[in-house]
Amino acid sequence: MKRYLSRLIALVLVVMVGLMGCSSSSAGLSGDYRQDTLALLQSLRTAIELPEDSPDKAAAQVQARQNINEFASRYRRDDSLAKLSSFTTMRTVLNSLAGHYSSYPNRPLPQKLKDRLGQELTQVENALKRGA
Repeated sequence: MKRYLSRLIALVLVVMVGLMGCSSSSAGLSGDYRQDTLALLQSLRTAIELPEDSPDKAAAQVQARQNINEFASRYRRDDSLAKLSSFTTMRTVLNSLAGHYSSYPNRPLPQKLKDRLGQELTQVENALKRGA
């Protein structure tokens, strides 16, 4: 009986840890695509627009990279979003920015890339307003 009870408790603990690990969201993403995208837009704009000599620049870039990874891992497999123009444009922005941060971590963003990212972020905002 004691052996049975200890195995039952162990099984319950394993199930609880498994469920808690699967349900927690470290990103603080709400699961609402529109709201999460707008929050990510603000984070990216902050990281892009900060001057290079700003003491918060490095922290903003680290936060942006973390937000990019969390957003991509949450929404990349959702087939219902793949058809939205806001999602495809957002993926382009994320890939461009993450690629630059990975390839050139100590270099500032070129002005040409900043301009293009700003334009694409505006397109994403407009698409979200239309519901696309």
